[in-house]
Amino acid sequence: MAQHMPHPASVPQRVIDAPAALRAIEAAVRHATALGVRVNVAVVDAAGLPVAFARMAGAPLHSVDIASDKAYTAASFGLPTSAWTQELASHSEAVRQGLVLRPRFVAFGGGLPIVEQGVRIGGIGVSGGSEAQDEAIAQAGLAVLGLAVAAA
Repeated sequence: MAQHMPHPASVPQRVIDAPAALRAIEAAVRHATALGVRVNVAVVDAAGLPVAFARMAGAPLHSVDIASDKAYTAASFGLPTSAWTQELASHSEAVRQGLVLRPRFVAFGGGLPIVEQGVRIGGIGVSGGSEAQDEAIAQAGLAVLGLAVAAA
């Protein structure tokens, strides 16, 4: 009688590696410098765990946590944080009120998922400039990796 092989109890997961995260951070800091703003930049892996972080001298202190939370939110949901205003509009009042109260959830611009070949491998978050500046700086981090914002 053939022995039945059980299904594996795990799955492989691709995540951004430290060298790529550091290249993204460096490109983001260069773009922030070109824009004349001082920001914090965080990169997390697909599980939302920190991979790389930089704080430009003079960047707002509260933005340290905000940048990390933007990266976490983008990695966890696979949506740019700027998309949440529109996304929440399609949900019930309970979801609209409850989700924004979740710890680490950010619903304003500056966090982008990092997607490679259709697989979410992490997130990048920027805080310290305007929402538009933060998002453009995060996009510069993706661009150096040859990646762009994935369509939601």
